[in-house]
Amino acid sequence: MKINKRKLQIAMANACLNMDDLAALAEISRVSISKYLSGLRTPKPKTLGKIAKALKVPVENLIDMESEV
Repeated sequence: MKINKRKLQIAMANACLNMDDLAALAEISRVSISKYLSGLRTPKPKTLGKIAKALKVPVENLIDMESEV
């Protein structure tokens, strides 16, 4: 699953979270969040679930649906 960087940024803004906050809530490294936002890395499904849970949004709100078809 490819994360949609723009959707992730929007979800972070809606939750009033920066990368450090999100990393702490999702229990993943800030470096990983940075790589997802820059497109250098794609999160594993479990990690994507942690991010969505921390942001209190469905996973579908964070992935690039167009690239999945």
